[in-house]
Amino acid sequence: MSGPRLVLVGPMGVGKSTVGRLLAERLDVGYRDTDDDIVAAEGREISEIFVDEGEEHFRALEKAAVATALAEHRGVLALGGGAVLDADTRALLAPHPVVYLSMDVEEAVRRTGLNVARPLLAVNPRKQWRELMEARRHLYEEVATAVVTTDGRTPQEVTQAALDALELKKA
Repeated sequence: MSGPRLVLVGPMGVGKSTVGRLLAERLDVGYRDTDDDIVAAEGREISEIFVDEGEEHFRALEKAAVATALAEHRGVLALGGGAVLDADTRALLAPHPVVYLSMDVEEAVRRTGLNVARPLLAVNPRKQWRELMEARRHLYEEVATAVVTTDGRTPQEVTQAALDALELKKA
């Protein structure tokens, strides 16, 4: 199969970047993050894109970035938290091994903080995070080959759980 060895999805702050890098190291493959691709292509931070162009514009950029990365990348790929909102993106994920990294709201608040530059959590982060998860949880579950809980686990423990869940080893 062409495409990534595995794709990570989940909410902001769950540890996709940290775990993704560890997974890539363990599997001896490259790591790629579609949010990083967007920032590099646009020359500005995602929060700036949201403020300047709006969420709809950002989602269009994200959809294109995910499609490109799924076609080109052969290592570990991390997607932005809202990438699964797009039905075409979910369809593109279907043939790939996808790990949904999950966490509860208290863990999310602890990790993302209350004042981090997260455009969708600007006002009342706990309430916003709960609402985002109510809208997205079923979508993460829909695309997931495996679900790995991150609550109370170190990045190394989450990495091992993801490898175990997909029964992955170095190629």
